[in-house]
Amino acid sequence: MDALIAAAARALATGDVLGALNRVALRDDAPALALRGIAMAQLGDFPRAKTLLKSAARAFGPGEAIARARCTVAEAEIAFVSRDLGWPEATLAKARTTLEARGDHINATHALHLEVRRLLLLGRLDDAERQLGGLAQPPLPPALIAAHEMIIAGIAMRRLQAAAARAALARAYLAARQSGIAALLAEVDNASAMLDAPAARLIAHNEQRILRIDEIETLLASDALIVDASRNVVRGPQSVISLATRPVLFALARTLAEAWPHDVARDVLLIRAFGARHADESHRARLRVEIGRLRALLRPSAGVIATKNGFLLKPAQKRDVILLAPPLEERHAAILALLADGEAWSSSALAIALGASARTVQRALEELAAAGKVQSFGRGRALRWITPSIPGFPTILLLPGPLPGG
Repeated sequence: MDALIAAAARALATGDVLGALNRVALRDDAPALALRGIAMAQLGDFPRAKTLLKSAARAFGPGEAIARARCTVAEAEIAFVSRDLGWPEATLAKARTTLEARGDHINATHALHLEVRRLLLLGRLDDAERQLGGLAQPPLPPALIAAHEMIIAGIAMRRLQAAAARAALARAYLAARQSGIAALLAEVDNASAMLDAPAARLIAHNEQRILRIDEIETLLASDALIVDASRNVVRGPQSVISLATRPVLFALARTLAEAWPHDVARDVLLIRAFGARHADESHRARLRVEIGRLRALLRPSAGVIATKNGFLLKPAQKRDVILLAPPLEERHAAILALLADGEAWSSSALAIALGASARTVQRALEELAAAGKVQSFGRGRALRWITPSIPGFPTILLLPGPLPGG
């Protein structure tokens, strides 16, 4: 490696993008093209960056497998940042295997971090944790240590484990400060701020208050019966009952929890569960069937008791009943939560992240755009969607399940 290429690489490693470009801007050899591509990506010019990296990969000879693999990893990072979630996973995995086999453990670790971050973005927490746990820990530079700890913190936050997240972010901050990269320090600070941001609303005894992640963690460790409207589950001290695929049953459970310790009139339940404003006998019969199904699922955590007026949720052993709702509820909350990360998303990437159909997501985006809540730019395959962050809005770390109707 010649002196200019080595100096440009060092500049990029420390976040000095312009310094790197000054050294290789006029060169068209493969290493210079690759470094220019990485520099343009750091400046946010992703189309130009991808073009340069593809040119570099072609320019490297067949015997330069490590260099070609590094270009692949850089392309994968651009795809991730630009939310191209359809980028082939197998290509990145193959590049990582090449780097590991050739002894480039630092870039192999970076490739694995990209794989895990994609899994985390898709909400596949178990897969992300398993992949990260299989990582051998060679000596890493401070920037990669910070990235590793940020991923650990991200998994912990998605699992509502505030103490573990704070510890990981503290380690990430020390590593980021040691790296001297201002952008990395800012990323750690932004992640830390999420721990103190509104994460949910607690609704109990006809009162509401906002909770942070650490307060949610404490609440989940209590013996209360919790109806969690972010994940559509009912949590008891020894059980978690998922109603994510049973929207009618969850609507009933939520309505009963919201009214507790009082009962809920049958007409109200019919409206909330079925949208039946003019109920007939068939609606009432269906309500009895669904209440029976809910009663069976909640046993032994709680009972659903018929009253003269309607139905009452009765927790076992005189426990409290608490409804845990998102801090701000919105018809298309999951899309807004993803867009709130500040990146520009394609509709196809949103569909992948939410596990919904492309058409469902497109309709939702059109509704949000008509309401002025999202904006688009570009055309055709380059069309992207963005939105300003909404104060108090649930972040991507607290996403609920997939969109209904997907």
